[in-house]
Amino acid sequence: MKTVTILIADDDAEIADLVELHMVKEGYRCIKALDGQSAVDAVSKHRIDLAILDIMMPKLDGYEVTRRIRDKHHMPIIFLSAKSSDFDKISGLVQGADDYMTKPFNPMELVARVNAQLRRLLQFGRSDAGGKPVVGAGGVVIHPDERRVIIDGQPVALTPKEFDILHLLASHPKKVFSSEHIFRQVWGEEYFDGNNTVMVHIRTLRKKLGEDTNKNKLIKTIWGVGYSFHG
Repeated sequence: MKTVTILIADDDAEIADLVELHMVKEGYRCIKALDGQSAVDAVSKHRIDLAILDIMMPKLDGYEVTRRIRDKHHMPIIFLSAKSSDFDKISGLVQGADDYMTKPFNPMELVARVNAQLRRLLQFGRSDAGGKPVVGAGGVVIHPDERRVIIDGQPVALTPKEFDILHLLASHPKKVFSSEHIFRQVWGEEYFDGNNTVMVHIRTLRKKLGEDTNKNKLIKTIWGVGYSFHG
């Protein structure tokens, strides 16, 4: 069984060491970086399965590191940051993070979130149809095993959570999923009132699908109910 490798990028060496300690106990291999450029370099040199990134780092901040990672890779990214406002959390998700934790943090909660991200990645990497592509109207083709999305012959770079949401909706065309159902299915956690995580991801997913310029919406909002894929 392949050992999971986690990148820990934080300019506070004590925090990086603490995170590494708990991840190693969980059986994961860790690579540490104390600045943003070192984090980007680590991703180019090693096969990283998941990244835990601080936002305020020297050389390159966590947002820029995420953008550079997303250009070529689709690993889950968790922001671990002292920036704790709702605006900061939403900004982190919009930038491409799959989860966001604030400092100070409970290391065991971070371990649980890492495990959840990896579990969802493994689950959605499998296909109930034996790995066969999910083909939708509007030129959308989803390859579950490769976690690739093609629209009109062109690849579309999605974050793991964006992919999981699209795969879930497109696998059940015209079925309406509530935000609560999507969150529980994709994040594997309990939903709470006021949680706008799904809405933020749907918004960025629509932009990547070209819906800001396309009158024929692939993902439709059923007001007061949820979302459905029509293609």
